Amino acid sequence: MMRHYLDHAATSPLRPSALHAMTSAWSQIGNPSSQHTSGRAAHALLEDAREQLAEAVDAHPSEVIFTGGGTEADNIVVLGGATAGRSEGRPQVAVSAVEHPAVLAAAHALGAAAHILHVATTGRVTEPSLAGLAPNTAWVSVMWVNNETGTIQPLASVVEAARRVGASVHSDAVQALPHLNVSFADSGLDAMTISAHKLGGPVGVGALIARRDAPLAPVSRGGEQERRLRSGTVPVALAAGFAAAAAETVAHRADESQRLAVLRARLVAGLEALPRVHVNGGEAVGPAIVNATFEGTRADDLLLMLDAAGVDASTGSACTAGVHQPSEVLLAMGCSEAEASASLRFSLGWTSTDADVDAVLALLPDALVRARAAAKR
Repeated sequence: MMRHYLDHAATSPLRPSALHAMTSAWSQIGNPSSQHTSGRAAHALLEDAREQLAEAVDAHPSEVIFTGGGTEADNIVVLGGATAGRSEGRPQVAVSAVEHPAVLAAAHALGAAAHILHVATTGRVTEPSLAGLAPNTAWVSVMWVNNETGTIQPLASVVEAARRVGASVHSDAVQALPHLNVSFADSGLDAMTISAHKLGGPVGVGALIARRDAPLAPVSRGGEQERRLRSGTVPVALAAGFAAAAAETVAHRADESQRLAVLRARLVAGLEALPRVHVNGGEAVGPAIVNATFEGTRADDLLLMLDAAGVDASTGSACTAGVHQPSEVLLAMGCSEAEASASLRFSLGWTSTDADVDAVLALLPDALVRARAAAKR
């Protein structure tokens, strides 16, 4: 059976350029922290990757901190930012109600020190919530593009509101980098999270882009690699694959985003033509994610029917896969539990084609009838 992959927001297929870069790097022996010849050679490969990645996101190489993925980078900011903030009399961290679980769960671990910013029905943070930032706020974290709905946040307003109270600003840009013009230098941010496998790089490596003066403390201890914020031997081959995928993504991003926007528009039009189906996320959305509510269904039923027919989609963040509960993102946007439990995410990427969209739209009418019948039993 031919499969149609519409789950790029969970992980995007590995790009040949990333595979080639990793294949070349795997043969290099030596720990990049070692002082002997082999170690220095590995270190040189690592720094080449750092420079390439910095160029892709418009940052200085010294601002690139390699991590084990986006989750670790987010945790360094939320938990490490809170630790640094307490020493300065700023114990509070503010995050939006629709953040990735890596940010929200870390914030909840802070207890009373966490402040949740409310969002509108579109999923965008509201001006009143930003106006209510406390003067003892250390960090504000609002994701650039939502991983479930594709909603684009008003980052300029977030940065402005944070500056009014003297807070630093972080954004999880994991879903933004593949499709939007992401410039760390121009963003006004103090820190930004990116991840390799969302743009065709390998799983197991990400990066925190952080200004040299960003008030952060380490959340783990060890060898003090990566500006003493992320201890542990950096996987050189993974870093090389990450950098290669990012460079290719950015080189073709403008044209690719236009291509995906056309595919997304076709998918949205087809979904909205179906009875009792509506798309979530408002008008300010990226070109790659479609989140739709299929009234009268259980999302898991519909997902399994599409899967059996050869379509890969999801019910939300892959980081909550297997947890059978309504989407916290959709609930925060004002959806009912029934609506949040009846929603699927389709996400596009560099391998997506018209045939993928055609397949979904052809399969959905029958699948919807069967899913709604199953929900009544």
